[in-house]
Amino acid sequence: MAKKSRLTQVAVKIGGAIGAADRQARKVAKAGKVAKKELKDISKQLDALKQQLQKTTKRIQHALR
Repeated sequence: MAKKSRLTQVAVKIGGAIGAADRQARKVAKAGKVAKKELKDISKQLDALKQQLQKTTKRIQHALR
């Protein structure tokens, strides 16, 4: 097998580094999407609890009259 030139060796290292950085960026983006979805779900749950609290408060106030 022919000896690889220094330029080829450097190009391979650069390509590997770019690939690793791209892989890491994709992981971070995926984690961001998951976190965004979870935050949205939590927000919906919080809104439902707020409504439930308002209804309960009205019922209690009405019962105390």
